[in-house]
Amino acid sequence: MADTFSQIYIQVVFAVQSRKALIQPHWEEELNKYITGIVQNKGQKMLAINGSSNHIHFLIGMKPTCCLSDLVREIKKSSDAFIKEKQFSKFQFRWQQGFGAFSYGQSQLSDVIRYIENQKDHHRKKSFQEEYRAFLKAFDIEFKNEYLFEWLDD
Repeated sequence: MADTFSQIYIQVVFAVQSRKALIQPHWEEELNKYITGIVQNKGQKMLAINGSSNHIHFLIGMKPTCCLSDLVREIKKSSDAFIKEKQFSKFQFRWQQGFGAFSYGQSQLSDVIRYIENQKDHHRKKSFQEEYRAFLKAFDIEFKNEYLFEWLDD
């Protein structure tokens, strides 16, 4: 009997509403574990997760039956409620609408994982806005500035 075989690797990037720096170091690891649990409970494989105070990156091995938009919607909704329930932020926390999704081959995984693991160092040199636009350009994704995330003035 035939089966389905696939190898799909996706890096997902999304930001805190208005790119506010609300993700704090003392609870970031707990948030990452929570998001990892959602990914695993949905039958996907978390390969790397990290971010900075205003956005998050994660790399997953994805099954072809997974609808990425549904997965990201569930991650945002559930983690938003988790942050509120745990009272991690004294400010109103919300994820911004939209996300970036970028695909990779097996040979690129170690570089992507290293990139995600080094987010804090990376953002000492480059803003999230610069990083996100660079992704869109590198993956040849057409975009209009007015349809990107709501950016705070740098």
